[in-house]
Amino acid sequence: MEPILEVKDLSYIYSAGTPFEHKALDQISFRIHRGEFIGVIGHTGSGKSTLMQQLNGLLKPTAGTVLLDGRDIWSDKQLTRQARFRVGLVFQYPEYQLFEETVYKDIAFGPRNMGLDEGEVDRRVREAAGFVGLTEEQLQVSPFDLSGGQKRRVAIAGVIAMEPEVLILDEPTAGLDPLGRSEILGNINAYRRAKNATIMMVSHSMEDVARLTDRLLVLNGANLVMDAPPEQVFTRAEELVDMGLSIPQVTQVFLHLKKMGLDVDKVYTIDQAAEQMMRFKGGNAHA
Repeated sequence: MEPILEVKDLSYIYSAGTPFEHKALDQISFRIHRGEFIGVIGHTGSGKSTLMQQLNGLLKPTAGTVLLDGRDIWSDKQLTRQARFRVGLVFQYPEYQLFEETVYKDIAFGPRNMGLDEGEVDRRVREAAGFVGLTEEQLQVSPFDLSGGQKRRVAIAGVIAMEPEVLILDEPTAGLDPLGRSEILGNINAYRRAKNATIMMVSHSMEDVARLTDRLLVLNGANLVMDAPPEQVFTRAEELVDMGLSIPQVTQVFLHLKKMGLDVDKVYTIDQAAEQMMRFKGGNAHA
């Protein structure tokens, strides 16, 4: 199956040719297939946000290519424009970018820029609002009258309303309480299921990426150092810690149990831990 997104030997240098030159990405390559949920992790400054902005044409690679359905998004101005609609990017703290008089107008901004007729704009606004749990009444109020979590939903809905085939989110749950985090992640999954969308999510929450994603891309020092399912990435716990990353708390607990001599496997989700403990308990009871 052909990938929807492919990155080949991608490099990006900030302030090239100046005393402030800084290489943010160094010859990175990977493929993303339609419908996948990809997590992107790495310490601060590892190049995660820079990489995300390459994928929909906000930043142009210093070297290498970004292919969308096999075509270089920078080979033609029309392809670059299409990429910005087909690959939707939600920045960290996107609520700071809200500016319209009403929630409805803010969500409608993207679809209107696509040149859609008002009937289609209205359908998309209401559908996107539904995905993120906004009510009809909330569509008519100023976004600045909403809570922080509700503003986050409006901002995400504004990108969803463009119906991107690939939805990229940079720390979508940053600053939210546990309930708000759970709801936002549920909204993202609802969009993925309904549209068979591809999701890429930058996150510092190892618990979230362990539970939700199909694959993890691990960045370190401008390089892609791991590209594997979570269960494989988190078996390399010591390497992750050396990179300045955490591992899921439940993984830490089970590593400690193993060091204490208990016959347990490495786990990376609560469900796996519960299954292990039930097996362990059952084995002891039987013995």
